[in-house]
Amino acid sequence: MTKPASSIPTLQFPNHLDPRVWLLSSGASPIGIALARQLLAHGDSVVFGTNPKEITGSHSHRAADFAVFWTEEVLVKEGWKDRAKVIGLDGRCEDTLRPIVGSVEELGASPRTSALIREQFETNYFGHVNIIKAALPSMRARSRGHIILLTGGHLGTPGLGVYCASQWAIEGFCDSLAYEVAPFNIRMTTVQPNIEVNILTNQITAAAQLPQYTPEHNTAPLFREIIGGILDRLDSAAPSTVNGRSNKHSNFYSALPPDKIASVYPQLSEQTKDPLLAETIHALTAIGGHDNPPARHIVGHEAVSLVKEKSKTVSEELEDFVEVSCAVDIDTDIISPQQRPTDQL
Repeated sequence: MTKPASSIPTLQFPNHLDPRVWLLSSGASPIGIALARQLLAHGDSVVFGTNPKEITGSHSHRAADFAVFWTEEVLVKEGWKDRAKVIGLDGRCEDTLRPIVGSVEELGASPRTSALIREQFETNYFGHVNIIKAALPSMRARSRGHIILLTGGHLGTPGLGVYCASQWAIEGFCDSLAYEVAPFNIRMTTVQPNIEVNILTNQITAAAQLPQYTPEHNTAPLFREIIGGILDRLDSAAPSTVNGRSNKHSNFYSALPPDKIASVYPQLSEQTKDPLLAETIHALTAIGGHDNPPARHIVGHEAVSLVKEKSKTVSEELEDFVEVSCAVDIDTDIISPQQRPTDQL
């Protein structure tokens, strides 16, 4: 899952004449802090978008991490405080990727679990959309800009269906947006890191488990078991925080009991966090502000392998049923080109 310190990639930045300004819409998150540290050291300016409740409320570990970074690095290191600014984002612009764990049936078991689905899209889809809409007029006026969005990719994961749906939705939005803003010299890139990056650096919420979806009755590789194994392997120096309270166990089942809705913030040691985030930080610094950035950037060997395997499966299934697919084509001798709906798309 993580890389040894000796293999962490050396950061690279694209050539640019002037320092750049970065708006980090989740500035108090572990990846926001890690990225800002590199950007400020490089000479760029950083605007930290934060949820005031997150850095002053019950999520004390995240507030503490940001406070330590601000007081011991931003305010101390030469020139950093002049190039750093914190702004508050309201709920409409909150875009922290908070995964909801649960099968489709589990998330429809009660009004409260159904509400989790709406909350997932409010944060993971509409939060991104609202921030992008707010930033576009300024970028368009300057005839330049680069929007980079971290996503969960376009691969389905059992037990993580609602989270995946929100990620597919925002990727479709970004694919369309890229064409719309290209004439204004605004670039759009979606970055797909390993799934652990988004999952383990944000609050995880799980719905109550139905008996039919326990390992004893369901052989699908449900994400509840996958994330449990990941958390159990973490060499965490600090306890997790469950529903705002400290929890001495990193074990997913003790942190998130299967009989009720519960949330957990995995607290990662620096020895675990730095290698986990290294590949994604490298990708963001390498493409941010690039003259010709990729529309989609896959991060890490594991993510690349998964995408290749998915593409191979889709291609093979297409070939297996290509005759069936093409058999539905309307005979062009019967309908004139002017009448064919596909010609008008």
